[in-house]
Amino acid sequence: MTGFLSFKSMVAGGASALLLAGCAAPDNLATTPAKPQALVSGATASTAIKVLNRVTWGMNFSTVQSVEALGLERYLDQQLHPVSDTLPAAVQAQIAAMTLSQKSMEVLSHELEQSRKDADAIANDDDKKAAQQAYQQELNRLAREAASRSLLRDLYSPNQLQEQLTWFWMNHFNVHQGKSNARAMMGDYEDRAVRAHALGKFRDLLAATVHHPAMLRYLDNEQNAVGHINENYARELMELHTLGVNGGYSQRDVQELARILTGVGVNVGTTTPNMRPDLKSQYLRQGLFEFNPNRHDYGNKQFLGQSVKGRGLPELDEAIDRLSRHPATAHFISAKLATFFVADEPPAALVERMAQSFLRTDGDIAATMKVMFAAPEFAQSLGHKIKDPLHYVVSAVRLAYDDKPILNAGPMLNWLNRMGEPLYGRQTPDGYPLSERAWASPGQMTTRFEIAKAIGSGSAGLFKTDGPQPQERPAFPQLANQLYFQSMQNVLSPNTRQALEQAASQQEWNAFLLSSPEMMRR
Repeated sequence: MTGFLSFKSMVAGGASALLLAGCAAPDNLATTPAKPQALVSGATASTAIKVLNRVTWGMNFSTVQSVEALGLERYLDQQLHPVSDTLPAAVQAQIAAMTLSQKSMEVLSHELEQSRKDADAIANDDDKKAAQQAYQQELNRLAREAASRSLLRDLYSPNQLQEQLTWFWMNHFNVHQGKSNARAMMGDYEDRAVRAHALGKFRDLLAATVHHPAMLRYLDNEQNAVGHINENYARELMELHTLGVNGGYSQRDVQELARILTGVGVNVGTTTPNMRPDLKSQYLRQGLFEFNPNRHDYGNKQFLGQSVKGRGLPELDEAIDRLSRHPATAHFISAKLATFFVADEPPAALVERMAQSFLRTDGDIAATMKVMFAAPEFAQSLGHKIKDPLHYVVSAVRLAYDDKPILNAGPMLNWLNRMGEPLYGRQTPDGYPLSERAWASPGQMTTRFEIAKAIGSGSAGLFKTDGPQPQERPAFPQLANQLYFQSMQNVLSPNTRQALEQAASQQEWNAFLLSSPEMMRR
């Protein structure tokens, strides 16, 4: 970014290539002179703002107030160990009104399964098609509820780190909502399997995903049975979820883990399968999760260099223990956390220190994160990482409206679709990319300029009420406020400040700020 004219024309006309230079980090992490300082309780205001933009979904007035009241060190400690997730009453009311808040995943899945069967049984083709469309529309509505709830928590939860890690782990243990009826399961998967363990022990998080029907269905493990082995989940469980592609396992380990996973599946029906009397005691059903001993391979296995005695579902617990506590898992998970929170290519020394903490604390995610936050490499990296679409959208809305509850998350969901990062929308199990290369294209930036103008003008649709006659409530963002003048302007470049000073209207000023190079990085 070379000056005001290029910045202004970029925002007004969408000349997005110009922003790419402004998005470049001020220094290359590989060549920046050393001697960075670790974070301390007496951090400067500019450092605190940069930390907030990294640790939260985006700085706003309420989070700055929290840091001022607590100090940065205590604030980070509270983020690592959240005790309350109280949301504003109006936001909580929106969530409470959702179907997924009123019915469990089990009830929803049973109801939908019956609807599907009823639709398939209709003889008249037109009536059948209408009923099948209604079934699909209800699945879409439930997925939209889950995504809206996720965005509302990102915007307004005081536990910002927990919400960031919820997305991180949802991406790490990716499930695509388009598989079968997974749309009815996504809310529960995010809330109970992932969010509940986002800052706990990795072993518990891993086990929760292994036992969730959304994951088992997505990676075809319900088709995995003795004599008909399906290796899909076993392979991804090691390659993507734990050890990493270079984690030292073999194709034999994939096959043996697939055998361990036989019989682990999903049952959305209301009946229990028939089985031999000697196997009945081993049958387990918890919600939609099912272990069917009829389908399990009871032979002994050799997994990761150690024997596993064939004895049913306890084999899976043994495998989870080995995977979650393996040194390769400690390094793989630490490297991925550091990629998300520090740099596209995180320093090896930092990853090693995090991995040692991971192993020492039996996979304590919060303890591993604390090592990272205390590292000089973390302090050095602040302000360098480009925001992926979700970070950009949420941070822009948080800055524009602070704690004012939006009434309609639909525009945010649409923006994410346009930018290629819809919630629960990654089809492949590897999750969305975490690197700058994936999100810094000219087309990506053009869309961000359009979003900035829509939010800055107050006409983005975030406050449009539902109903037969939807109305848009006035909600013009006042971005030239106390937060800007006392804190934010200190971290803006001279070019950005010059552009803001020459804005022709408040709407243009808002758009300039929300599309500035500083808003594209965290």
